[in-house]
Amino acid sequence: MKMREIREMSREELKKKLRELEIELIKLRTKVRSGGAVKNPGAIRQIRKDIARIKMVLCEKRWPS
Repeated sequence: MKMREIREMSREELKKKLRELEIELIKLRTKVRSGGAVKNPGAIRQIRKDIARIKMVLCEKRWPS
């Protein structure tokens, strides 16, 4: 996700997207640990980055400058 897209989302949308990404990350990590092959090995890294971006924007919206 691009930062512009994330910043345009409301707090509720961000929280919902964050929960979806966290669930997806758990599923991928479980699959890898159980010995399964992941279609896109870079997906875990990308999801982690998206989660960090969303958390940063949520923090920015909580503490406006």
